[in-house]
Amino acid sequence: MAGDLSIREEPDALVVRAGNAELARYVFEPDAPTEESPKPFFHPLRTLTGAPLTVYRPWDHRWHKGLSMTWSEVSGENFWGGPTFSRDAGYQWRDNLGSMRHERFRSVERAGAAVSFLEELSWHSSTGERWVAETRSHRFSVDANRALWVLDFTTELVNVRGSELVFGSPTTLGRENAGYTGLFWRGPRSWTSGAVRSSTGSSPDDVMGSEAEWVSFSGEHDELDGGATVIAYAGTSSAAVPIKWFVRAEPFAALAPSPSFDEAIAVPEGGALRLQHRFVFIDLRLDGEELRAIAGELRP
Repeated sequence: MAGDLSIREEPDALVVRAGNAELARYVFEPDAPTEESPKPFFHPLRTLTGAPLTVYRPWDHRWHKGLSMTWSEVSGENFWGGPTFSRDAGYQWRDNLGSMRHERFRSVERAGAAVSFLEELSWHSSTGERWVAETRSHRFSVDANRALWVLDFTTELVNVRGSELVFGSPTTLGRENAGYTGLFWRGPRSWTSGAVRSSTGSSPDDVMGSEAEWVSFSGEHDELDGGATVIAYAGTSSAAVPIKWFVRAEPFAALAPSPSFDEAIAVPEGGALRLQHRFVFIDLRLDGEELRAIAGELRP
C-alpha cells in the first residue's frame, strides 16, 4: 500500500485514504455551537481495515471531537469548550468560549508515499478578538506490512493579541490531574477500561502527569473482531515547560501530550509557541516487548 495515499477535498473537510480505506476525515469548517468552542477536528479516524479509532460529540462531553488541537485555558478564555474551571467556583458555564477558525490551506500534497497539508488558522476570543495566528501541518504515512499508519503534527502559535498570552489548564488553576490541553484524542466508547502503557509506566495512574517519551492505549472494537493500539509521542515544545501526559481509561478513553499540564506558558506579544507530536495507529493490540520495540523503532 506504500505510495497509495491520497487526499480528497470536500466543501468542509479533507479526506485521507489509503487505497480504498478511509483513514481520516479532517473537518476544517465545523458546524458546532458556541458552547463547544468550534474548531477543526479529525473524525472519524480508522485503522487500515476500517475499525473506528475516535468518537464524536459523546454524551458526557459534547465538545470532545475525535482528535483535535485545543486549549482549555488561555488568559481566561476557554478554547476547549464546555464549562470553565476556577479555584473558587469549580466548573461553571461562562461567557468566555473562544473558537479556532480555518483561514486557508497553504499547500496540500494530495498523493504519494506520504500526503500532507499545511493550514493557516486564527484563534478568536469570546468577544471576537484575534488572539493567535496558527500555522499547523499534518503528514500521513503508511506501513501496510505492519498494519499501521502515522500522523505527524506540527504547529506554531503566534501571539497577535497585543499583550502577553498565558497558556494554562485547569490544573494550573488549581484542579489536580486535569492538565488537558493541546492535541487531544478521545477514543471509542468500547475502549473504556483499555490498556494504558508508556515508556515509564504501566497504568493510567502511572502515566497521568508523567514526562514519558510515549504513551500507548489499546482497546477492543465493537461490531468488528479484534482491537487496535494508538501510540502517541510527547514530541517537542519550544517552551521551557516540559510536556506531560493527560490520560484516562475511566470513565472514557482519552489522552493528550499536554504542553501546560501543571505549569503555565507565557508567550509575549509577537512571540511563538511551537509544538511537534506523532501519533501511530496500529491494527492490532500490542503489549510487552512487542509494544516497546515498535514504539522505539517509530520514535520521531
